[in-house]
Amino acid sequence: MTTNKETYHVPVLLKESVDGLRIKPDGVYVDATFGGGGHSREILKRLGKEGKLFAFDKDEDAQANLIDDPRFTFIRSDYRFLKNHLRLYGIKQIDGLLADLGISSHQIDTQNRGFSTRFDADLDMRMDRESDFSAADVLNRYDEDKLTEILWQYGELKNARKIAKSIIKYRNEKPLKTTFDLIEALRPHIPKKTEKKFLAKVFQAIRIEVNGELESLKRMLEQAKDLIKPGGRLAVITYHSLEDRLVKRFIQSGNFEGKIEKDFYGNYYVPFKKVGKFITPSKEEIEKNPRARSAKLRIAERIAENNPE
Repeated sequence: MTTNKETYHVPVLLKESVDGLRIKPDGVYVDATFGGGGHSREILKRLGKEGKLFAFDKDEDAQANLIDDPRFTFIRSDYRFLKNHLRLYGIKQIDGLLADLGISSHQIDTQNRGFSTRFDADLDMRMDRESDFSAADVLNRYDEDKLTEILWQYGELKNARKIAKSIIKYRNEKPLKTTFDLIEALRPHIPKKTEKKFLAKVFQAIRIEVNGELESLKRMLEQAKDLIKPGGRLAVITYHSLEDRLVKRFIQSGNFEGKIEKDFYGNYYVPFKKVGKFITPSKEEIEKNPRARSAKLRIAERIAENNPE
């Protein structure tokens, strides 16, 4: 497959996120979401001859953007398997990890992937197309309670139950096969003034369920805690409140409930300390890349366990 890496995915908050890693020339780094390779290329610019970069992506299309550099290793896998794959390369600790979460421009703009409301495509939404579980499975197999749960939790839709009922009513007549079938099933609930926002929330909820995105994020962050050396950095770019809430709580407390725990001696200990306030794109960046408008970058530094804050 031929692709233009400049348009595959425009890297969001490029300078800010890579600056946040505070690159050491001989360090070992991970780009957990390779995509078009924009962040990886910037990291490599700052690495010396002895530095190493490992990049993860489970979408086979990302392989069209691979970088020919002896310091670079691409791993086609979900970043939830971070530790296992790095262990195969003899890597037990890293100096920093960058993750640009969510969906790439390439995935949205490729008509047959089913991620966009603009195209009439199969209900797919798989980031890893070797998976045998798609959006069609969610919409045609889940019962009312399960559909309501994902629409409420992942789409934050207040009328989730009514939407679920409409989906089931439609599929009782005929299976949902395409994105336009889904939009038709949603028709009774689509607000005229905020149609795009509403549909985006529904598609987001289904996409998160299909790809297990929040569970993958949790597992990746837990492993990053073990992998990143004291003084090393974590930089994560999020695009919606569900992702951002998990990242924020994890940086604050080392868990996803936001509860700061005590160590054996009764001292409060958190594995990371936040570096500055969260960063959002400039007006200039949003003008050039409107899809960056909801991005939020959080940076944290790993703390040594014998030096609790």
